[in-house]
Amino acid sequence: MASEGARTDRLGLLLDQFDQAREMAQVRLTGLGDEEYLWEPVAGCWSIRRRGEAATPRAYGPGEWVLDKGAPDIPASEYAEVARQAAGGMTVAKIADDWSVSAERVEQVLAHTGTPEPDETPVATIAWRLAHLHSCFAGQWEWTFGERRQEPKQLVDFTPSAALALERFWALVDRWRGSVAAVTDAQLDTVGFSQYPYGSDPDNPFIAVLAGANLEFIHHMAEIALLRDLWRARFTTGG
Repeated sequence: MASEGARTDRLGLLLDQFDQAREMAQVRLTGLGDEEYLWEPVAGCWSIRRRGEAATPRAYGPGEWVLDKGAPDIPASEYAEVARQAAGGMTVAKIADDWSVSAERVEQVLAHTGTPEPDETPVATIAWRLAHLHSCFAGQWEWTFGERRQEPKQLVDFTPSAALALERFWALVDRWRGSVAAVTDAQLDTVGFSQYPYGSDPDNPFIAVLAGANLEFIHHMAEIALLRDLWRARFTTGG
């Protein structure tokens, strides 16, 4: 049964989806403390770390704390996306630039057949997933609705305080949502309406960018919710 007042226009559907996901995420993040926020359930987690203590080669951020980022590659979970990019007309060189990998690596992915390779994406803390989302939304807002000039990796001052991180994150999310709500039908169909430099935004109509942003928000918030469940159960033993 359809919800009363549910919108059926293209933008309305995406906004309603985002609003519902945001509401569920905010409930699930209530009560998040600093220890849980930074908890590393296994060795080798990606997280936020003090500058100089990062264990990854491309960790970034403008302040004392930086966000882990590893050497560029295309994870197995993104092979289908690379295939879609190629099918949509992107050249191998452009795809390679998009993922910051070599053209040879793109050719390997496009030639891949058979059983998918295991996805070796590192386990990440709640702090990393929240900071990653914050960085993405801040960059996409700047390069869509802002001045389109600031380096996305320098827009978010990462913090070890869960409360401060959430306060800043929800404010940024609300700014994004407010700007998206004013987009016209013509802008939804405009290729390159978003010029966010880390990804395929400049090559896609904005409606596809919005759908991708919603998916990014939903899947990372689902992972955060699971980490919260594991945190609560970490000392529980089966019997």
